Amino acid sequence: MLKVGTLAPNFSLFAKPDHKINLTDYKEKRVVLVFYPADWSPVCGDQVTLYNEVLPFFQKHNAEIIGISVDGKWCHQAFSQERNLHFPLLADFEPKGEVARMYKVYDEIEGTALRTLYVIDEFGIIRWNYLSPADSNPGADGILTALEELDNSTCILPQASN
Repeated sequence: MLKVGTLAPNFSLFAKPDHKINLTDYKEKRVVLVFYPADWSPVCGDQVTLYNEVLPFFQKHNAEIIGISVDGKWCHQAFSQERNLHFPLLADFEPKGEVARMYKVYDEIEGTALRTLYVIDEFGIIRWNYLSPADSNPGADGILTALEELDNSTCILPQASN
């Protein structure tokens, strides 16, 4: 996993068959980056459904959710419609797992992303991370706690190197 305090790598992935999203599209917002193994699996379905339900609580902290898995854009579109999701699912499909590798959460054996959470602040800095067991829904409590702590702290930006 990337360490807390690290600048989150930018990426550009399909959110819809004809629309890409970049991390930099979320300037001035906090981002909850949710890497998960696969659409349609029971744990992943429960996880994204929970985040969809608590999305207003994240948004109260100026945060948006982005889900990422190695599934394709058409699979994401069907899964998102089935679950009535109100946040984007991004396809880390081709090259497979490229963004998960950038964030050091790609499982080479399974060929999927590890179930990982990152909270990224308005400046693009990783402020919290969590690696969950593949068979466990990590829930939302840790994310909400991290967002509340950001609300109550003064963020220190990393120094630019000369």
